[in-house]
Amino acid sequence: MKAETSTRPLVIGLTGSIGMGKSTTADLFRAEGVPVYDSDRAVHEIYRGPAAARIEEMFPGTTVDGVVDRARLAARVLGDSEALRRLEALVHPLVAAGRDEFLEDCRRAGERFVVFDIPLLFEIGAQKDVDAVVVVSAPPDVQRSRVLARPGMTEEKFAAILAKQTPDAEKRAGADFVVHSERGLDSARREVRLILEELARREPSR
Repeated sequence: MKAETSTRPLVIGLTGSIGMGKSTTADLFRAEGVPVYDSDRAVHEIYRGPAAARIEEMFPGTTVDGVVDRARLAARVLGDSEALRRLEALVHPLVAAGRDEFLEDCRRAGERFVVFDIPLLFEIGAQKDVDAVVVVSAPPDVQRSRVLARPGMTEEKFAAILAKQTPDAEKRAGADFVVHSERGLDSARREVRLILEELARREPSR
């Protein structure tokens, strides 16, 4: 059991566009013993909690039995920048509050590193709130084949999602580290371990 410490863990911001392999990479960090705050999972919980009623008020017909139906909500806001802005103004502060609580719990537990898994890290400007940015990337053809293989995905949905995400090239340019998911799981695992080794060497200078 780790002793409680006053030192804040080094925060790794993990991001990547749709279909790049970010969730798998988050699992690789977990396998190395690094706690991960999953922003998407946090949104799931928010959609099941008290915020669901507020979302129903904003977007009538998007909840079922008091729980937000993500497909209905996505259909309502996709392509409507004003609707998306209103939704994000409600949800993003709740997710951020959860991250703060998670980080404090990890500090108390004496964790050395934590990962904030944030799909829209660059889009919301959260890169300034982390100590290192890890971008998961793959070539466009690999990304495309992965995404279009998902149930219910269409060319139109894929295009709409890409339109609201920072281009992969820009994410890679803003990254401290890049994990190349198209090279396979073993390669990604090695890259994650090398990232942690490099950050461990930097840590004393923080």
